[in-house]
Amino acid sequence: MLEHFCECYSDLSGPILCPVLGSITLLFIPNSRIRPIRLIGLCASLITFLYSPVPRIQFDPSTAKSQFVESLRWLPYENIHFFLGIDGISLFFVILTTFLIPICILVGWSGMRSYGKEYITASLIREFLMIAVFRMLDPLLFYVLPESVPIPMLTIIIGVWGSRQRKIKAAYQFFLYTLLGSVFMLLAILLILLQTGTTDLQISLTTEFSERRQIFLWIASFASFAVKVPMVPVHIWLPEAHVEAPTAGSVILAGILLKLGTYGFLRFSIPMFPEATLCSTPFIYTPSAIAIIYTSLTTSRQIDLKKIIAYSSVAHMNLVTIGMFSRAAAVRSPILSYGQGIGGSIPPMLSHGLVSSALFLCVGVLYDRHKTRLVRYYGGSVSTMPNLSTISFSSTLANMSSPGTSSFIGEFPILVGAFQRNSLVATLAALGMILGAAYSLWLYNRAVSGNLKPDFLHKFSDLNGREVSIFIPFLVGGATVR
Repeated sequence: MLEHFCECYSDLSGPILCPVLGSITLLFIPNSRIRPIRLIGLCASLITFLYSPVPRIQFDPSTAKSQFVESLRWLPYENIHFFLGIDGISLFFVILTTFLIPICILVGWSGMRSYGKEYITASLIREFLMIAVFRMLDPLLFYVLPESVPIPMLTIIIGVWGSRQRKIKAAYQFFLYTLLGSVFMLLAILLILLQTGTTDLQISLTTEFSERRQIFLWIASFASFAVKVPMVPVHIWLPEAHVEAPTAGSVILAGILLKLGTYGFLRFSIPMFPEATLCSTPFIYTPSAIAIIYTSLTTSRQIDLKKIIAYSSVAHMNLVTIGMFSRAAAVRSPILSYGQGIGGSIPPMLSHGLVSSALFLCVGVLYDRHKTRLVRYYGGSVSTMPNLSTISFSSTLANMSSPGTSSFIGEFPILVGAFQRNSLVATLAALGMILGAAYSLWLYNRAVSGNLKPDFLHKFSDLNGREVSIFIPFLVGGATVR
């Protein structure tokens, strides 16, 4: 048994157990010893990050099946097991998760003086849950774990460390939106369990469902995943959550949690219900195209820096949904490659996780110094904060999908694939990218260029050593994605 445990640990369990062990260790340290608490949390997250790419060494890219599969009975039923595995999709999301958690701990290194132990513990628990979600091959646990994420993640982090008086409302709004949408997902999982007799995803993927049942199951799963993307009109919770969340909360929300919806489509809806997916492609294209145009126009009217980036994230993630469901065209059309559809939707998700997180970090640096996020108070930052302005410019170019950036490399194949399926949808998506370039340049010009406004801003200081160490991994990570 010990040998089997060591084999499991060396494959997948290591990155899952590291944050758990770190959280348990923190329980025995007094709250007053904040320095050891920070160091233990940072070391646990860094070890997890260094461990996460290890499965890539023995990973076989020639197969689409899950690898390093582990099974553990967690309920007293023969057909319900704890299944873990990894494939070409989940591998990169696990690495992205373990990459961002140390960043979040460093972001709150000096700012989270109150409840510092609880903040570090919540960050490690958040990391454990997210890694388990991306490696889970059990639909029932895939439902349970994402619904557990908002509790230590943003509901507590927004409610305790939020920046405004409406933080409690934003926390409740975030929790209720995701919970109500997921109730339908639970019904779908129970129906799948009744038909297949097991919660093993690998068996469910080989099960043939009737067309009527596929449509019902697809709609039920869509109700859950659409809220997490988010798609219009169930996107209202996202801007409020971003505005009220601390910087670390916004980084995790944009970098990881928004990927749960698109990951759910990739993992369950598309492969498990192919006929329903094919029929629903026009239905997905319509709200996605509307969301890209609507949120791009709405972004240009915002006055809060965080809301601008939040609405921009909605546009980018809905472009990803267009790319995913272009797979339906790949089934019918020989001129549309797999990489231009579902395969082409993975790089923009990874790129968005880096770019949007970097933008929120830039806003966090400004807020730490000036205690405001209103655009009208900023201007001339290039003369007082040249290093931050340079990083902001790089992130802005990536956010507007400028050629040569990771976003362009990810989103251009999506447009090519969508054009083969529906030229009107591709044209609207391209128009959204043009609008995205417009408001990105407007924001950078307004906040960084122009004249200083000393009547509103008084403290001018560029990035310190800790902040530089936070941004360097994003520059390296962006180059790696490219």
